[in-house]
Amino acid sequence: MKRIGFLSFGHWADTRHSRVTSAADALLQSIELAVAAEELGADGAYFRVHHFARQLGSPFPLLAAAGARTTRIELGTAIIDMRYENPLYMAEDAGAADLISGGRLQLGISRGSPEQVVDGYRYFGHVPAEGTTDADMAREHALRFLDVIEGEGFAEPNPRPMFPNPPGLLRVEPYAPGLRDRIWWGAGSRATAEWAAEKGMNLMSSTLLTEDTGVAFHQLQAEQIRRYREAWDAAGHARASRVSVSRSIFPIVSDLDKALFWQQRESTDQVGWIDGGNARFGKTYAGEPDKLVAALAEDEAIAAADTLLLTVPNQLGVDYNAHVIESVLTHVAPELGWR
Repeated sequence: MKRIGFLSFGHWADTRHSRVTSAADALLQSIELAVAAEELGADGAYFRVHHFARQLGSPFPLLAAAGARTTRIELGTAIIDMRYENPLYMAEDAGAADLISGGRLQLGISRGSPEQVVDGYRYFGHVPAEGTTDADMAREHALRFLDVIEGEGFAEPNPRPMFPNPPGLLRVEPYAPGLRDRIWWGAGSRATAEWAAEKGMNLMSSTLLTEDTGVAFHQLQAEQIRRYREAWDAAGHARASRVSVSRSIFPIVSDLDKALFWQQRESTDQVGWIDGGNARFGKTYAGEPDKLVAALAEDEAIAAADTLLLTVPNQLGVDYNAHVIESVLTHVAPELGWR
């Protein structure tokens, strides 16, 4: 059995073909898609975070609102760029959203990807310490966030507070029990996956790896997952880890599906250049259900993961994206033993 959810980038554009023409549309439709996905039997609603872009930017109001409208589905991010985050303020927001949802948050965090502006995190007041990089800063913020959400007190209380304090050092409130075990690291390489395992975070791997060894994307990603699990076992963590992968999967079961995605049926991996090095991008899966089942059965990384996130074209609207999710759950997942 695999947990199957969707991943939305929350794009909006005031163009003729977009069903999402404003930030309000992107936010409200994201909530509606989470509700629809839960009704269809999906397991997760995940949202990408990008700053300075016409996409979803501030995740916690969205996660809290979706949590208030749903009862079962996991709610997460893929990912939050930790270069931009104040770890303590983020801990407050995350704790509140998790409590509203009843403990269903699954937060993907990471060093982030290239953004819309140069060194955008500097506009948010974050500057790497001398001799360090923005990646170092992101990991420092991440580790501080992990420490804070453990729930241990660390702040000296005021001896004459406005309101009575509990005894001892104070922690960030609200505290969300169990949230620490539901943090994922978005790893773009095999080495960062091993680091995530050492730090006790779940692994979130997308359709992009910032390295290329010449093998197919799914095989490189499967190696990343294997090395992550080996590092997790070596670290001796008490709980079991989780691993997710993201894929673009479009069963062609209607004339509209065919018009939109037929040209993607011959999609292949791509090799590009990102952050000063080679990167490998995974392909799109599109075709009739029987052909998709055969192709997906060969994907070694999906086989190795316990969670699959379906990247959805959110600008096509809630109804169509719900149709894509339902098509995968109905026509593909059972044939592969995922459900």
